[in-house]
Amino acid sequence: MYGVGAGRGGLGLQAATALTALAADGSRVHAFGPGRVSPWPLPGAEPDVTWHESPRFIPEWAYRYTWWRWYQGSYQLEWDRRLGAWAAGGVERLRPGRCYVFTQVGLETLRWARANGVRCVLDNPNGHIRHYREVFQEESRRWCGGAHIGHPTEAAVERVEEEYELASSIRVSSEWAKRSMVSRGVPAEKVQVIAQPLNLSRFTAGPEPKPADGPLRLCYVGNLNLAKGFLYLLRALRAFGAGDAALEIVGATGSRHSRLLFERESRGLVVKSAPGDPLPAYRRAEVFVFPSLHDGFGFAPAEAMACGLPVIITEDCGAAGWVRDGETGWVIPPRDVDAVTLALGEAARRRAELPGMGARARAEVERRGSLARLAELREWFYSGGGASTA
Repeated sequence: MYGVGAGRGGLGLQAATALTALAADGSRVHAFGPGRVSPWPLPGAEPDVTWHESPRFIPEWAYRYTWWRWYQGSYQLEWDRRLGAWAAGGVERLRPGRCYVFTQVGLETLRWARANGVRCVLDNPNGHIRHYREVFQEESRRWCGGAHIGHPTEAAVERVEEEYELASSIRVSSEWAKRSMVSRGVPAEKVQVIAQPLNLSRFTAGPEPKPADGPLRLCYVGNLNLAKGFLYLLRALRAFGAGDAALEIVGATGSRHSRLLFERESRGLVVKSAPGDPLPAYRRAEVFVFPSLHDGFGFAPAEAMACGLPVIITEDCGAAGWVRDGETGWVIPPRDVDAVTLALGEAARRRAELPGMGARARAEVERRGSLARLAELREWFYSGGGASTA
């Protein structure tokens, strides 16, 4: 019997890959969290998992009509605490032989595991939580002229840092994420890099060649929050030439400040934004742009590469390790409008070469992001990954 703590929000795909790996070969897995991803995002049948779906801890009206509306970081922290306590109660009743939990919601299970000598792996989809907060603090000062009051709060950082301390081992998805963790004091031997698998049968190039005329067609997929660096992309589009590139965004703004900033900075640019399935947007674009300031991996750039797109990506994104600069895309410094502009200019000059760059990007993803990563995670977890530190 194995207990698995699952996260919420953007963790859906990452939790699905972990559960698929852990439930292979008939292992009995119980999953605690807000519910399964639908449709299942990986090839094959949904794994045989016993699901324990959490209640809604805070009613929708409380988020919409109380002070939590303005202090989303406090709301997220309270939700994480309640989900973590609920999941730990279920884990204690089951008393599993080992556990796999996600950051933000794993603390209570980690405390139980430490007290009972149970191996417990922590999955961290990001880099170090303190760096993530520092990014939001700096961007809030720069763009909003004030303190950051969203997620993660200082209390959330302290919660996750205790998770780092209690975990037997920490799984991250990129070398960048490991460097982020180690640079802020997490022992290197505690952090294991296991890359993320992709659904390579779903994310493929479209059947028809793309025309190389008109504005350069760009794509971005992800939430529009300050840590994603979208404002630097919009500034770069203006510098590149308002009519020389068309940007399609699949995602939504994450806060009132982000929404207002997006509306201001996108005026006069050729930009279309809406949530939805990213696959059609990948297939319409010629280049994928991902100016993130902190991403432990970044499924979107990897999916774009699988769809045959060269990518423009910052050094502070784990998926940048999959990009060969100048061959399958461009790796640039974060927070650098000029660097984004120059990369756009080179993509425009090499427009006829973009399909070939995209084909090489697809080959790179096939090598790095195959379903063999699931077997790697499973073997590491069940063969001693997360040896007990109790």
